Amino acid sequence: MFPITAYGHPTLKKKGEEIRPDYPGLEQLIADMFETMYESNGVGLAAHQINKAIRLFVIDATLFADEYPEAEGFKKVFINAQILEEEGEEWEKEEGCLSVPGINEYVRRKPIVYLSYYDESFNFHERERFDGMPARIIQHEYDHTEGIVFIEHLPPFKKLLLKGKLKDISTGKTDVAYRMLLPRKKGKR
Repeated sequence: MFPITAYGHPTLKKKGEEIRPDYPGLEQLIADMFETMYESNGVGLAAHQINKAIRLFVIDATLFADEYPEAEGFKKVFINAQILEEEGEEWEKEEGCLSVPGINEYVRRKPIVYLSYYDESFNFHERERFDGMPARIIQHEYDHTEGIVFIEHLPPFKKLLLKGKLKDISTGKTDVAYRMLLPRKKGKR
C-alpha cells in the first residue's frame, strides 16, 4: 500500500504526464493503486495521490450503487484520459479526498462527461459517455491529473475558513488510518 500524498505536497499541483504502454511496472502499479484505494476507504485514486505525476487514475464506484444504480459494478482504469465534453445542469454533492482527510465540502459538477482514454490493456476508448456518480468521480480524479484538488472548486470565503484545517493536513496534524506523504518533510506519517 502506498502512502497518500497530503494536501500541500507539490506533486498534487503538477499536470500529469502521459504514459506509454511500456511504462515500467504498469500492471503492478494499477493493482497497487486499487489496493491502496480500498485500504484507505476511497472510491477513486489518482497517481498524483501516490506521488506520481502521471495521467492515471482508478475508480470503483460500487459503494454508491444503492443510491446511484449507474454505479453498480463500475470499476475502471483510466490512462491518459481527456475530458472532451461535459453537459447537463450542474448538481451539487458533497465530496471528500484521501489527500484532504477530514474535509468534505459541496462541489458543483456536470452530470454527464465524455472522455477519451486508454484502459488497463491500453485499448483506446474514443468518446465514452459517463453519467451520474461515476461521472462525478471521474471529474474529481481527472482534476488530479490536471494538478487540481477539489478544494480549488470552492468559493474563496470557504477556502479561507478551511485554511487552518488545510495547514494541519499539510503538516501531519490529522488523524487518518493510512500513511501520508507530507509536503514539508521527507518520509511518511
